[in-house]
Amino acid sequence: MAGRTVVITGTTSGTGRAAATTLADLGAKVLVLNRASTRATDSFAELTAAFPDTELHNVECDLQSFESTAAAAAIVRELCPEGVHVVCNNAGVMALGDVATVDGFDIQMQTNHLSHFLLTKELLPLLHHAAETGDARIVNHSSVARLSPSKTLQAKFLEQKGGDLGGDGTSIQNLMFRGPRWLRYNQSKLANAAFTAALHHRLSASNSSIKALVAHPGLANTHLQKTSVKEGGMGSLFTNAMMRFSQSAEDGSMGILSCMCLPDATSGQFYGPGTGSAAIKGEAKPFALESFYDNAATRDLLWTKSEAAIGGPFPI
Repeated sequence: MAGRTVVITGTTSGTGRAAATTLADLGAKVLVLNRASTRATDSFAELTAAFPDTELHNVECDLQSFESTAAAAAIVRELCPEGVHVVCNNAGVMALGDVATVDGFDIQMQTNHLSHFLLTKELLPLLHHAAETGDARIVNHSSVARLSPSKTLQAKFLEQKGGDLGGDGTSIQNLMFRGPRWLRYNQSKLANAAFTAALHHRLSASNSSIKALVAHPGLANTHLQKTSVKEGGMGSLFTNAMMRFSQSAEDGSMGILSCMCLPDATSGQFYGPGTGSAAIKGEAKPFALESFYDNAATRDLLWTKSEAAIGGPFPI
């Protein structure tokens, strides 16, 4: 990855941290986008200490705010006159309460998808610039949660209805990965996959060489589970038992790393662990985008509602 510039969101822990470390080790110029925190400061200090000869930048970006996301994109534009070869929309939250962001959207949907939609729009000119002389890619991070409890993307979850999308559910619902918390998470992960499908079709139609890919980490042992337990979305005893079947954050990062780095990765591919689209561990392998979100109606719904959310068009 020497000579390539990579932007990754959410690198303080888990798959994002593993990906940023790997990209720095492979010689890329790496920009990490994180919400301001002690964890962000400490993780970036560790990254720079490990790779003193690599060009690394820490850019403050709170994905729960469109204003912060747009400001982060402006800083990236200043830092990357050469263009950007990879935008990896990795950051995510899981099973949080029915809370609105400062912009009025569900906290999971805005963090996981809507702000990444805005970030990608703002950085698209840099991707086009990089694509003029090489390979450029947009990589989104979905989840096996895209499969359940619903395979239908619903408009209301992309609208300014944060705090009014079903409440927090019961402890039994949360234990069984059902109820409104998990439906909102499911919808955000469906949105990640549908965004990829929409990008793939729109970029292809415009004869752009920019690739759109998506991955999922399977069941990876990351900070997501700890946060969900703390926020009441998962029970600690059940979570501890379940995570015995997980793979490491490093193995979980192989999906997005494959999308970012592999020379033969092609636009419209979905990388996940194992031998099936719902596998929870194993070697990362590609499969085709799935019809329940890769269809004209879902792609158009995703794009139209996301444009309305960010307050303007996203032309390709």
